[in-house]
Amino acid sequence: MPAPAAPPPRARLPLAVYVLGLSVFALGTSEFMLSGILQPLARDLQVSIPQAGLLVSAFAIGMVVGAPVLAAATLRLPRRTTLITLLAFFGLGQVAGALAPSYTVLFVSRVVSALACAGFWAVGAAVAVSLVPVNARARAMAVMVGGLSIANIAGVPAGALLGQHAGWRSAFWAVAGLSVIGLIGVVALVPRTKVPTGEDRPQLRRELTIYKDKQVWLALIATAMNGAAVFALFSYLSPLLTDTAGLAESWVPTVLALFGVGALIGTFIGGRIADAHLFGTLFGGISASTAVLAVLALTAHSPIAAVALSLMLGVTAFTTAPALNARMFNVANAAPTLAGATTTAAFNIGNTLGPWLGGLTISAGWGYPSVAWTGAALAAVAVLTTALAFRLHRTSARSHVVASSAPRSDADSGTDSSTGSGGASTAASAVRSSETAERR
Repeated sequence: MPAPAAPPPRARLPLAVYVLGLSVFALGTSEFMLSGILQPLARDLQVSIPQAGLLVSAFAIGMVVGAPVLAAATLRLPRRTTLITLLAFFGLGQVAGALAPSYTVLFVSRVVSALACAGFWAVGAAVAVSLVPVNARARAMAVMVGGLSIANIAGVPAGALLGQHAGWRSAFWAVAGLSVIGLIGVVALVPRTKVPTGEDRPQLRRELTIYKDKQVWLALIATAMNGAAVFALFSYLSPLLTDTAGLAESWVPTVLALFGVGALIGTFIGGRIADAHLFGTLFGGISASTAVLAVLALTAHSPIAAVALSLMLGVTAFTTAPALNARMFNVANAAPTLAGATTTAAFNIGNTLGPWLGGLTISAGWGYPSVAWTGAALAAVAVLTTALAFRLHRTSARSHVVASSAPRSDADSGTDSSTGSGGASTAASAVRSSETAERR
């Protein structure tokens, strides 16, 4: 009886992937920092907490619109040039936010900044995936998502401290500085790439056909509902901690940092296990988030429970992030740029929906614990959607590709579209590896 084949060696991630993760740190700090400066911002601009919370949705709306639009508009442009341009515009958007004289101007600046952020995410994700083999996709995405985690650990609490002691506008100036650092890293270390020509040239009409695949839509819904579940709570975590749990406002940066620590732990766990156990990671992480949110809703008046469960939510929510990203690239493998855009749009559809629904429950007079119940319900929808996707995956002998610029391959296999004819055996091995992982 032949001995079982040894597992393939783990591929070393190129430095450019880590540079992209560093850039995402600046983007993530801007996206999430409002949760720590919501109260001083609302007081200064003379708006309600739910109105201030809509600034989170404003950023998310820009991400939803910007991801597919900019991905399509830059499809035939050099990716490195695109990344540099978008990061520069993002930094200018932060300056505009810092100088905003009114709520309306700040709202518009958040949408505009988000457009650049969305484009960077979509193109950056496609670049990260293109630089690694198929069995390292989740790890590459974990590095990018890790930028968000570190933003929560360091950037968001720092923004909260700045907002409390130097005014909320100082947080925007700080992010503008971070974007300059990220821009320098991209210019120096992300490799130049040539625009594909001939048969390999990206064609928008061909890439759009991925949306005929049911699995793409199921992956989109699961990603959106998971994001909505987290942001229904996270957007209002600061007032929940102070008004419901009874913590002093000075505790908010510490709890936000703990959420970020949990997010970093979760990202590390998800990045390590998702390539081999994709659906297992999705089921485990989203189900755990549902339970954590439900328990938090029941125990929100306890300061100890609120702090501990905030940490746990960071772990559970971000454990699923690499798997959600890898899943979308697998089912939309024939269109990697639009796959990154779709994931970004889906995540931010959730970021729009969650704060909006949470704000409705607060405005209805149900109290801040209601946002945790809202999050638990949204997470439960994500679990059901994942179960449906898993059933469809298991019942399909082969997942069909709805768009491809190369010979037909298994869409769920995650075959690397950059593999040439000389790498046929490697591609076949990657297909078998990805199929096995997704069945677990």
